[in-house]
Amino acid sequence: MSDKSIIGLSRLVTLRQQVDTVARNIANQSTTGYKSEGLRFREYLTEAKEDDVRSSPLRSLVAATAFTDFSTGPLQATGNPTDVAMIGDGFFVVATPAGERYTRNGAFTLDAKGQLVTLGGQPVMTSRGPIRVSQQDGPVMVGSDGSISTAKGFIGRLRIVRFADQRQLTAGTGGLFSAAATPSDVAATEVRLATGVLEGSNVKTVQEMSKLMAATRAYDQVANVILRESDPNELRKLAGED
Repeated sequence: MSDKSIIGLSRLVTLRQQVDTVARNIANQSTTGYKSEGLRFREYLTEAKEDDVRSSPLRSLVAATAFTDFSTGPLQATGNPTDVAMIGDGFFVVATPAGERYTRNGAFTLDAKGQLVTLGGQPVMTSRGPIRVSQQDGPVMVGSDGSISTAKGFIGRLRIVRFADQRQLTAGTGGLFSAAATPSDVAATEVRLATGVLEGSNVKTVQEMSKLMAATRAYDQVANVILRESDPNELRKLAGED
């Protein structure tokens, strides 16, 4: 395969990544607490491998690095006393079979056993770990400082953490993030929550739709150029069809 085709394929791969990323953002434009994802493109040079390329001994390839936009989404009132939105840069902590995960989605509820959980069923962590509430204790309320109480009084406080570098977070499914680094716990005096409110997705739909159309158009153009100038049999081999 010629260097020109390899350069084209490099561009094609990054364009496909961009299309997938933007499509994922658009699909989550209504997902509570969702943080939009993006790609940073970097061009770099490698040695050309064709013996007869003397005038241009280097070829330009493109690589993409994913990142997450952690800007705050719009606040939406729900009136549900266990719905909370984070004001600031903190994260709620939930327990999963794979370990602790972090989220901005404060849509919490009580399961059949009275345990405070996410809508996905993951236990919500407090400073005392997961908590359960007896039906006899009355409705659960969450205060602006993260305190959890019932008619019988205080029962716990939501565990809220902060990361020195949010780039250490890796986006997963269901609006959950994992992190290799250990976060720091936010003191109750520093917690600011809006109760009966949820943070919406920070996806800018019109902007993402524009990106999707541009990336799709560019992808089609590059793909057509590669198909015209490359050996179809070689392309099928690269695609694993032979």
